Order: sequence, then structure tokens, then C-alpha cells
Amino acid sequence: MQIIENSKVKEKVYIEKLENGLTIMIIPKKGIQKKYVIWGTNYGSNDSKFVVPGEDKETEVPKGVAHFLEHKMFEQESGINSLDTLTALGVDANAYTTNDHTAYLFECTENFYPALDELMDYVQHPYFTDENVEKEKGIIGQEIMMYDDYPEWKVYLNTLEAMYYEHPVKLDITGNIETISHINKEILYKCYNTFYNPSNMAMVVCGDVNPEELLEEIKKRLINKKSNGEIKRIYPNEPENVLKNEVEQNMDVSQPLFTIGIKDKVVEEKERVKKHIAIEILLNMIIGKSSKLYKELYDKKILFSAPSLDYEFSRGYAHVLITGQSKNPKEVFESFKKEVEKMKQNNIDSKEFNRIRKRIYGEYIKEYNDVSDIARMFLSDFFKGINSFEYLEEVINISKEYVEKILKDVFVDDKMIISVIKR
Repeated sequence: MQIIENSKVKEKVYIEKLENGLTIMIIPKKGIQKKYVIWGTNYGSNDSKFVVPGEDKETEVPKGVAHFLEHKMFEQESGINSLDTLTALGVDANAYTTNDHTAYLFECTENFYPALDELMDYVQHPYFTDENVEKEKGIIGQEIMMYDDYPEWKVYLNTLEAMYYEHPVKLDITGNIETISHINKEILYKCYNTFYNPSNMAMVVCGDVNPEELLEEIKKRLINKKSNGEIKRIYPNEPENVLKNEVEQNMDVSQPLFTIGIKDKVVEEKERVKKHIAIEILLNMIIGKSSKLYKELYDKKILFSAPSLDYEFSRGYAHVLITGQSKNPKEVFESFKKEVEKMKQNNIDSKEFNRIRKRIYGEYIKEYNDVSDIARMFLSDFFKGINSFEYLEEVINISKEYVEKILKDVFVDDKMIISVIKR
């Protein structure tokens, strides 16, 4: 078992890659009552075109299959729903689907091994029938319509639709009523057998556990399944420029919502963490809670609270998102662009750079206080080819010169768009 230690947070991660290809990461937290388990597959809503290992021809499935699969996994042949079984054990269980991975999880203070039994049983034993697939279409259809009524979701989705021409990241994770109507049990089994292979999966456990003992317990619960080799994922060629610069939609909102999006180039593997940190520093310096621009916009009552600042990236895409509420989103957008240009001309203030960098480092440290934050972070980063400890190392060493380079490379005027939801 490989052990990676980080002295800054005094944490260790025990990593074991099993013969069947499954990667297990265990982060012991002595004296912590809660235990958190998350088991994920490197398969999300973007993966609708692929070549199955051992086959030559390309497979294309309807949009929304990954999310549909996640919903169906809890249903057992016995008629019992595993989510009900886990709830009855007193554990907090859930699942989620993103653009690049799907995960099944639980958090508990008691009944850890009975809950692990149930989790590992239902994830390894799918049960799909014509009847239960048809029934699920109605349930997911309602979920799709519900999300269509959420202004916060629509402002985000409209941003992606404006930025991207072809990449499936622009499509709703759930698919739509039309695409899910084409899903059947054969498609679900094909995607399950392709992507839910141990070699495409990882499990993270965080809590007061003995890594060696726990590893053996996990192995006992694994069914005998061999690695099926690498899955070839197919994504369209995406132009670097944005599809359109602005998009507006009318919905019932008290104040307009906006998202400023910046389309970025695909992140190179060796630079992913460093670039992510640089963008986080820049966003905080430009329009974060302690920035001059935010204070000005807040004093003028143009911004009501600090906007959320995100950098999302995975296979084939990367973008910056700045989301907030404003009576005049266009003014926020123009002010943001002016501030970016001013910063490019004057270079970054060293004192401010160091202050923000230290604050972000402190926020990274805080993430290690909670077992759920740790486990979810390690799983998500693992599927991006990152060990989460890298953030702690890079944030200390990142230079002002590198951050200035990223400012010029990424914060480009014609790569910026604004999405607005208003009354």
C-alpha cells in the first residue's frame, strides 16, 4: 500500500490499486466520530460517445444515461430500495452525477460495516427491467421540468450553451424529455458493464479506521470481475472561441441573476493544479469579497453580495464562472472587463497577491476538517489525474509572474460571455 503524507495538514492517504484495477484511497482521521465512504466511477454526462474495450465500432447513447443509471442503481431485484435500507441503518446516504463522474456515498457514526455491505452490494448488482426503466422516465422527467424552473440552474446552463459549440458539457446532466425517452435496459446494461468496471472506479474512505484492516474488508465484498481495459471516449472538436457573447432569459426572479463565463483552453495535465490556483487568486483579486471592484459595486448597490467564483475543468473543456445577483448585470460585466485590463497594464500588486494567496491556503487547510469534504475532494481530483495534496504544495510556491501570465492568457475579452436571468 502506497502512503502519501502531507506535513502541512498532518494527513496521510493510503492508496492501493487492486489487481482488478480498482483504486482505493483511505484517509484515517483519529478521534473523529463520523466515517464517510464514496465510491465513484469515472463516467459522467459527457460520456455519451465511446468505444467499448475489445470492440472496434463506436457506441453512441442518448444524453442523460449516466444520471439515469445513478437513479436506477438503488433498485434491487428483491423489490427493496437500497436507499431505504441505508436510511433504516441510520446512515446518511446519497448519490450524484456530474459531467465527468458518478458517485455513491454514505456518512455514518454507527453501523459502518452493515452500510458498507449494502453500498458494495447495490453498486455491483444492477437490476434493470423494461418496466422499471419506463417508470423511471416519468420520475426523471419531473426532475428535468423542476430544474427548468430554477433560475440558478438556468443561468448556469445558459452560460455553457453560449460558450460551447459542440462539447457535451453544454448539455444538461439529466438529458431532456426527448433523449431519456430513448433509454432502455439494454443501453443501461451496456453503459454499466463498460463504465462500472473496477478499473474505471475509485473508492475513498475517510474517518477513524485502520487502513490495512479496512482494505481487507473491502476486498472481501468485491465480486470477481477483471479489468476490462481502457475505454476510448470520443468528444467533438471544440473551437476556442465562444458561440455567442450574451444570452438573456426571462423568469420570475426578484432581482436579475447573472453569470460571467470565460472559455479557457483545455488544461494540460502537468499544469492543472497550478493554473487552477492562479485563476482562484486572480478572481479573488479582481472581484472577490475583499477586492476594490466589489466594494465599489456594493457601495453603488449594483452588487448585493460577493459573487461565487469557480473554475471548472475536465476532459476537453475548461471555463471560469462568476455568478451573482445585480440590478444591472451588464454594468458588472463591463466593470469586470475594465478591471481586468487595468490589472494587465499595471501588473499585480505584490502585497495583495500575497494576502490572497495566504487566504486561499488557509481555505485549503480548512477543507481537511470535514470527512465528507476530504473524501469528495480526493475522488473528484483523482478522476482529473490529481492528488489533492498537490494544491497545498502549489499554492505556497506559486509565483506572481506565473499568475500574471495566466491573467493575460485566460482573461481575454473575446472569450468572455454574460448570461442573465431577469423578470
